[in-house]
Amino acid sequence: MQTRTFKLDSDKLFDIINIGLLIVITLIFLYPLLFVVSASISDPLKVTNGEVWLWPKGFSLEAYKTVFANKDILIGYKNTIIYTVVGTAVNLCMTIAAAYPLSRKDFYGRTPLTILFTFTMFFSGGLIPTYIVIGKLGLLNHFWVMILPNAVSMFNVYLMRTYFQSSIPEELHEAATIDGARKLTTLFRIVLPLSAPIIAVMILFYAVEYWNSYFNALIYLSDRAKFTLQLFLREILVQNQTASMIQPGQNFALKQALLAQSIKYALIIIANLPVLMLYPFAQRYFVQGVMIGAIKG
Repeated sequence: MQTRTFKLDSDKLFDIINIGLLIVITLIFLYPLLFVVSASISDPLKVTNGEVWLWPKGFSLEAYKTVFANKDILIGYKNTIIYTVVGTAVNLCMTIAAAYPLSRKDFYGRTPLTILFTFTMFFSGGLIPTYIVIGKLGLLNHFWVMILPNAVSMFNVYLMRTYFQSSIPEELHEAATIDGARKLTTLFRIVLPLSAPIIAVMILFYAVEYWNSYFNALIYLSDRAKFTLQLFLREILVQNQTASMIQPGQNFALKQALLAQSIKYALIIIANLPVLMLYPFAQRYFVQGVMIGAIKG
């Protein structure tokens, strides 16, 4: 009895310590987000003076009004949404097209293709050769330059392939073959409906990558009408171009200095809000897909 009591007390102690650590870690990661939100809607003078710690002080939406008054931000938002939607669709189709055949043991040439695909994960042509190839293909400053060069990620292909191998029973494929179903019929009517978790993971991975992408736009795009949101944010934050977003007045320099800080925080919220809104809906599938695809393989 004493041993059992000690064991129960040890379990409770472990739970208390574990919950306490999780609460501390949650607060550590949650505080910067709360601070950024509060700073973006606070009085710029109080933000500059360091008076904002957690809750907003001197409620003001001037930063958001200034940001959305800039036409470049709206153009970047529109372009990024288009790149993200179209690019994610293309990436998902390409990933499925590569992962499903590689997951089938009866696929002829499976091993050589796997080795070839793996080679591309570790070696690439480099930036300059890639730029020359894209130029020869006529993709420079073109819509598809943001999508086609990164049309598939081999890491995601292997992740989806592992999911197909470990989570779709071989008996289902055999039953479909006996019933006269072809490979494409099996894929679209059996495999994909059972692969919602890994599909959700792929959508989240690709969508976040496109949403945060700015390097390809920086290298391959010169037309500002095709710039991404992140590229415009980079101009504002790194190159200090907030002056073009503020109407000159009597206290122009002071207003610029004060509002610049709030604009930076507002831009962070605007840039990350769509991803933050997407993740809760995909969280259940995200955890399930990553765990099944990564552990059982």
